Amino acid sequence: GRGGSRSILQGLTGYTKPGEVLAIMGPSGCGKSTLLDTLAGRLGSNTRQSGDILINGHKQALAYGTSAYVTQDDALITTLTVREAVYYSAQLQLPNSMSKSEKKDRADMTIREMGLQDCMNTIIGGYWGAKGLSGGQKRRVSICIEILTRPKLLFLDEPTSGLDSAASYYVMSRIASLDQREGRTIITSIHQPSSEVFALFHNLCLLSSGRTVYFGPASAANQFFALNGFPCPTLQNPSDHFLRTINKDFGEDIEQGSAGKKTTEEMIDILVMSYKSSSSYQEVRREVAELICKKEGGALEKKRSHASFLTQCFVLTRRSFVNMYRDLGYYWLRVAVYVSMALGLGTIFYDIGSSYSSIQARGSIIMFITSMLTLMTIGGFPSFVEDMKV
Repeated sequence: GRGGSRSILQGLTGYTKPGEVLAIMGPSGCGKSTLLDTLAGRLGSNTRQSGDILINGHKQALAYGTSAYVTQDDALITTLTVREAVYYSAQLQLPNSMSKSEKKDRADMTIREMGLQDCMNTIIGGYWGAKGLSGGQKRRVSICIEILTRPKLLFLDEPTSGLDSAASYYVMSRIASLDQREGRTIITSIHQPSSEVFALFHNLCLLSSGRTVYFGPASAANQFFALNGFPCPTLQNPSDHFLRTINKDFGEDIEQGSAGKKTTEEMIDILVMSYKSSSSYQEVRREVAELICKKEGGALEKKRSHASFLTQCFVLTRRSFVNMYRDLGYYWLRVAVYVSMALGLGTIFYDIGSSYSSIQARGSIIMFITSMLTLMTIGGFPSFVEDMKV
């Protein structure tokens, strides 16, 4: 378009209900993360959105405490234990109207819900080669921190990225169990789930180049592809088959039943047009219209605000001191540098006397120490960057 703009998502329609998991799937660059960011209200200032996002039939912004977003990369302070990381977050996120014991109980309960009770006192690890939690456990700690406020909506950006199939299934099964028990609505983008993980999804949104290839029950996606001449081979993971069929990056020709070979672009066009004319699409439109008319549940109620400014300052300062004390590279090596510098300068300028020339020497050492201390403070900037991520 003009000015170098382009459409990332095109005419998407869908819905999800409380107690259900909606999976957004598609090849790399298809718009999964953009759709998730749009739904979560996290679009950048250089992106323009058209269309409506309705919550219980109401057009409203997501207020504090009503939703949570788990990013693809785990932003955790590696020197803390699981209990400390979750408890510090509870002190920051939960309101002052809750007592310390209530916040501690909420943190412990959340840890147990995600199956981390056996490693509550384990260091998260990862700094200076320190061993700690596995990738799946770190991902569950990130989820723990986000669900402390008991949000009604939970967004997850590729929660199984970098995990093996067993860890991926354990993470997703824990998420699905929370979803069913608390009636939480979960929307997740996911790249290539195993067949066991795929079976946990209630609805599937399959994207290719920003267009909807399929939206509907995950269990019915196989039938949709089979009816359009792309049946899933026996004993093959359905998600692998779907992604291979609609991935145009490699431009393979694939058999379409008796119609012969088709290019990937042709297959995507066939599937998009078939979906638009299918009963599944009509069912989605009917369901969306029904939800808008019913407006069940009303607008999401804003949760009580997070901790006060003074509480946040106290908790963040305490957490920072704990982190510094345990981080060998950040604290103890710097102490060693300061001690070495003090001994070296003390040796060089030892017994300089009280003559006129010693005044210049004393002025030089004062300037050197002042400059050195000023420059050494730059070493603290990386820790501020890490804290900002958390």
